[in-house]
Amino acid sequence: MAATGKTIRNIATALLAAGALATVATPAFAQRDPAYAAARANGTIGEKMDGYLGFVGSPSGDLKKLVDDLNIRRKASYADRARSQGVTIEEFAFTQGCLLIARTVAGEKYQAPDGSWQTRGSGPARVDPRCPAAS
Repeated sequence: MAATGKTIRNIATALLAAGALATVATPAFAQRDPAYAAARANGTIGEKMDGYLGFVGSPSGDLKKLVDDLNIRRKASYADRARSQGVTIEEFAFTQGCLLIARTVAGEKYQAPDGSWQTRGSGPARVDPRCPAAS
């Protein structure tokens, strides 16, 4: 089922109110992992519109394993939170993707609405028009 603008706004409001972004966006172990930080910084990985990390280039086996693990953890978190919000995992993940892309910093990669990989500049990231306005 495609996420509607109203549903996405409702989910985003609930996420922001609960502070969920901080716990899903960057798990503590990922913040400490130098391979994760380096891959974000050098543009090997980036945030996707669907709420998961994606590979921009060819990852090493170790990086692939790390990102796959992070995405599995994200999906589990999304499933729990979606259930509590009464929405689908896909709707919740999409909204989370909007928020995660909005929180990228200059130099990081993210997936634009057309599916292309973009490098965040000093201005706002290009997000899907269904995304809630950044707060």
